[in-house]
Amino acid sequence: MITSFSALVLGIVEGFTEFLPISSTAHLILASRLLSLAQSEFMKTFEIAIQSGAILAVVVLYWRTLLRWAALKRVVAAFIPTGIIGMALYPFVKGVLLENTAVVLFSLAIGGVLLIAFERLFQEKTGLAAIEDISYGKAIGIGLFQSIAMIPGVSRAGATIIGGMLMGIPRTVIVEFSFLLAVPTMLAATGIDLIKNAGVFSSSELNVLAIGFITSFVTAVASIKFLLQYIRRRSFTSFGIYRILLVVAFLLLIGR
Repeated sequence: MITSFSALVLGIVEGFTEFLPISSTAHLILASRLLSLAQSEFMKTFEIAIQSGAILAVVVLYWRTLLRWAALKRVVAAFIPTGIIGMALYPFVKGVLLENTAVVLFSLAIGGVLLIAFERLFQEKTGLAAIEDISYGKAIGIGLFQSIAMIPGVSRAGATIIGGMLMGIPRTVIVEFSFLLAVPTMLAATGIDLIKNAGVFSSSELNVLAIGFITSFVTAVASIKFLLQYIRRRSFTSFGIYRILLVVAFLLLIGR
């Protein structure tokens, strides 16, 4: 059973990690293991539903950009491949992959190695100055990259950002586009799950969801601002190192 304390911890974890290239889903799964929370149906729903707090953070910070028609059309174009693939694979992801800690750890470690290698080998290009400059073809391509993050541990933000940079989109532009793309993507994931399970939540479970939602929102606002400042001065290499160290630390902890 998820307690108020557990909901608070998981809300902080979700909010801080959602927009960083370190996989919020992996962090929630590993944190749940450390808190001895069973992967029940409600736990899976909770992990998905508190993402709505992070969604609200993006809406609050970027509502003006979301109202720009040219930017919104590119977000919709990028969401289309993710939405189609997500609907097709939703049962498999929730029923199989989210229950497999080995998949999470493997994805975290491989993602960490790829981030480090990417920063060492990739030469960033300059050119696009705004989200509206992204072509629809590139937007769809970004959506395909984001679909890879259906594998828990990959990181939606990481896949989106790296995919965009490989297509020649500057780091600052693709990071902000990743924030915006999270809104329809996470709304779809949250909405499908809540619609299917809304009628089975008890009042205590709704209270737990509320705690996770509020905590996630507040922490996500801080995380977004942190990442925008961070990328102006540093690369993603440290996130790659962190992912690898997290896997090692977790294996050491559960091995005791």
